[in-house]
Amino acid sequence: MVLLLCCFLSSLLVVMAAPAADEVKFLPGLQKQPSFRHFSGYLKVADGKHLHYWLVESQKDPSSDPLVLWLNGGPGCSSLDGLLTEHGPYLIQDDGATLQYNPYSWNKIANVLYLESPAGVGFSYSDDKNYVTNDTEVSDSDLSS
Repeated sequence: MVLLLCCFLSSLLVVMAAPAADEVKFLPGLQKQPSFRHFSGYLKVADGKHLHYWLVESQKDPSSDPLVLWLNGGPGCSSLDGLLTEHGPYLIQDDGATLQYNPYSWNKIANVLYLESPAGVGFSYSDDKNYVTNDTEVSDSDLSS
C-alpha cells in the first residue's frame, strides 16, 4: 500500500510539472484539435531506463480534478492500448489513420496518466540493451519515476 501511495504521489508530480516541451500541439488524423492539454514524453528513471508517458488533462478542471494512473496489464502490454482503444479521449478508427473523440473518456472528470512500464514495453526503453526485468525492478522504476 505504501508503494502504491508513493507511485501515485510521484505521478502527481508529473501532472504538476509536465515539461512544456512535451505538450502535444497537434495529432494527425484528428479533425479538430482538443481544447484540453496533453503531454507525451519520457521519465528518466534509475539505471538508464526511460519510461514513456502520455498525460491527458481533465476536460473539467485539471487543477482540482483527481489523477488516475493507468498501467495496462500483461505484463508487456502498452498503456497506449488503454489510451487509444478503451478510455482515452480519442479512439483509433478502423482505417488506422483517423481518430474520433470518445464520449466516454475518463478525462472528462479526471487527469489521466498513461505510463508504459516496464522499460521495453511500448515506447519505453533502456540505454542498456541487455537489461533484465522482474517485479522488484519494475516496482523500483515505477516508484522512482
